Amino acid sequence: MEAFISTYSQPSLLAKTAKPFLKWAGGKGQLIDTLVSLFPEGLLTGEINKYAEPFIGGGALFFYIAQHYPSIETYFISDVNQELVLAYKTIRENVEGLISVLASLEKDYHALSKVEQKTFFYQIRQAFNSQLWSINPNIYQNNWIERVAMLIFLNRTCFNGLFRVNSRGEFNVPFGDYKNPSICDAENLRSISNILQRTSIEFGDFTISRKFVDERTFVYFDPPYRPISNTASFTSYSKFDFGDDSQKRLAEYFHLLSVAGAKLMLSNSDPKNENPDDDFFETLYRPYRIERVEAYRMINCDSSKRGKIKELVILNY
Repeated sequence: MEAFISTYSQPSLLAKTAKPFLKWAGGKGQLIDTLVSLFPEGLLTGEINKYAEPFIGGGALFFYIAQHYPSIETYFISDVNQELVLAYKTIRENVEGLISVLASLEKDYHALSKVEQKTFFYQIRQAFNSQLWSINPNIYQNNWIERVAMLIFLNRTCFNGLFRVNSRGEFNVPFGDYKNPSICDAENLRSISNILQRTSIEFGDFTISRKFVDERTFVYFDPPYRPISNTASFTSYSKFDFGDDSQKRLAEYFHLLSVAGAKLMLSNSDPKNENPDDDFFETLYRPYRIERVEAYRMINCDSSKRGKIKELVILNY
C-alpha cells in the first residue's frame, strides 16, 4: 500500500487554483456550493483530518476541499477506470514530463487545418487504443506520460469532452470539431501535482478505500448514476457496468463505513424525476438523510431534454 504523505505546501501557497484537468460526465463543478453547504461540521472544527473519494472522476470536489480545508492532512482517491488512475499518478510523479508532451501535442494540433486536425485526432485515438494492453498500471513507467498526454488531448478535442469506452475498454468518442481547444494548461497541472503529493491514489473497486477510512474521515461517493429512464444510461466511463446490484453493494458499504464512524456524503440521480413512485434510493438508504438538490442535465442527445433536474445527496449526519 502506498504511504500517505503528510508534508507539502499549504493550499494558500498554490500558484494557481487547481481545477479538474479533464472534462468529465457528471462532474461536480456546478454543484460545489450546494455540496459545501451540506458538509459535516468537523471539516471546520478540525475533527475531520482525512478525506476519501472512491469514485474520483474529474475530482472537482476533491480539488476544492484540498484548497479550502487545511485541517485535512491526507487524502485517498481511487477509481475503477485505469486511465484515470494512470493520469492522477503521472501528474503526481512527473508533471513536467507530461507538460512537455502535451505542449508539443497542442502546438502540432493548432498548426493544422480543420481537416488535418480531424485526421490527427483519429490517429491519436487509434494509437491510444493500440497501447491499451501494453501499459502496466501498477508500476510507474515513462510510457505513462505519452498515454496520459493522449488521454488529455482526446478529452479536450473529442465530442462533448466525454470519456466513453466500449466493452473492450477502447476509447470510442468521435472528433469534437472545436475551434481552439486548450490542451495544455501547465500551471493547473502543476497545482494539481502539488495537491497530489499528499494523496494516495489507487486503482480498484470502491471498497479498496476501507483501509484508509476511520472515524476522522470524510468520504464522498460519486458513483456512476443510476439511469432515470431506459434511454438515459451513461455508465460506460469504464468497461465495467454499474447496475442496480452495484448500487445495492455500495449502499451496504456506505452502512459499513457509517458504523465505523466516518462522515459520509453520496450523490446519485433522483428516479422521481421520471417516476414519482420509484423509491429505489429511499429503500436502500432508509436510515439516512436524503436531500434533493437542483442540478443541470448536460449530456443528452436531445438538447430539449437538457436543463434543470433534481439529484440526490445522501448523508449519514
